[in-house]
Amino acid sequence: MAVHAGVVMRAIVVLGYSDRGASTLHPICASRLERAIAIATDDDVVVLSGWARLPDTRSEAELMEDAWTGRGRELIIDPDATTTVGNAANALASLRRVGATKVVVVTSRWHAPRARVTFLWEFRRTGIAVAAVTAPGGRSRDWLREILGWLILPLQLFTRRSQPT
Repeated sequence: MAVHAGVVMRAIVVLGYSDRGASTLHPICASRLERAIAIATDDDVVVLSGWARLPDTRSEAELMEDAWTGRGRELIIDPDATTTVGNAANALASLRRVGATKVVVVTSRWHAPRARVTFLWEFRRTGIAVAAVTAPGGRSRDWLREILGWLILPLQLFTRRSQPT
């Protein structure tokens, strides 16, 4: 794909969410997907990202793919990301391929600050701008889980840095 100077090619990355490998979309994940569907345009590349928590179950990304009714010029499925750092790293490879200049991360309000920082870190020195939009939903325990996420983020980023890209 040719990239033209000054042209913004936007990608939307939808972060998965599940509890114990259910065979349907978790309501939080469904809310994120609905938000992405609402903002996607025909020119966007959409990345659906999330793993299968249990063997022999479908990944969050595959469940989102089945439910996708939005627009977009390309839909990319990432069933391998197990963390927010993994979401960002896997998305970066795809977004470089398509020539993205802006990424919009779709997640929940309680997760957006950490997701944005993670994507900004992973996308540093790429020229790809990062923004986050939020979907409704969540429980008080999600905010508590996020505290743990912030505590382990430096270790995840350091470990990721030592892996080849």
